Amino acid sequence: MSQDAPIDVTTATFPDTRHVLEAGCDRCALAADRECLSWGTGSLEADLVVVGEAPASGNPDATRWRGGNWTGMAYTSRHAGRRIRAMIESLGREAYYTNAIKCFPADPDDPSTNREPTDGERRTCRAHLLAELEAIRPTVVLATGKHATTSVLAADGRSLEGFLETVLEPIRCEGLGLWLLPVLHPSYQDVWLRRLGYDPASYVAAIDDRLSTLLE
Repeated sequence: MSQDAPIDVTTATFPDTRHVLEAGCDRCALAADRECLSWGTGSLEADLVVVGEAPASGNPDATRWRGGNWTGMAYTSRHAGRRIRAMIESLGREAYYTNAIKCFPADPDDPSTNREPTDGERRTCRAHLLAELEAIRPTVVLATGKHATTSVLAADGRSLEGFLETVLEPIRCEGLGLWLLPVLHPSYQDVWLRRLGYDPASYVAAIDDRLSTLLE
C-alpha cells in the first residue's frame, strides 16, 4: 500500500485567487530570482492557517501544480502543496495557505533548487506574515516543518529549541493570539513518521484529533 493511501492526492484543489499584500515587493534580494511573489490563498474567514517556509522553484511546464514561484499562490506545488491541501480537504477543513517567505530563495550554485532563507530575509518578510495573521485571526496555525515552525514562533517573539519534540504538540502563542500546531514537512514526512511512532493513517488521524480539540 502506498504511504499516501489515506490521502487522495489527485483531488486536491486550490482557488484561482491570491491575497496580494504588496504588489511588486522588493524589500530584499529574493526579488531578483523569483518568477513571481507567492501570496496566500484561501478564505480570509478561515479558522485554520497553514504556513510553509517558502515557495520552491516549481515546474513551469506543469498543467496546474506548477508551484508558487510560477502561480503566485502558496502551496500550489505538485508535492508539498498537493499533499497538504489533499490532507486538509480529506479532514473536511477549510484553510488559508501561505508561506513565511513569499519569494523563491534560489540556490546560487543551482538556481533550479531552493536554499534556506537567511535570518535577514525571514525578518524582512515577517511583516507580510503578521499582516495575514492579523487580517485572518485564525484559531490555529498549522506549520509544516522546522523552518515554518521557527518563523511562526519568531513572529510571536520566541525561538525553537528542538523541532521533532514539538511535532503534533500544540503551542500557545499569546502574542499572536492563536495555537501553533507543528507538523512534519511533506518532503520529510515519510522519513520521520515511523520514527515518531506513526503510520500514514494514524498520523493523519492524530492531526485531525488535535485540530478537532483546538478548533471545536
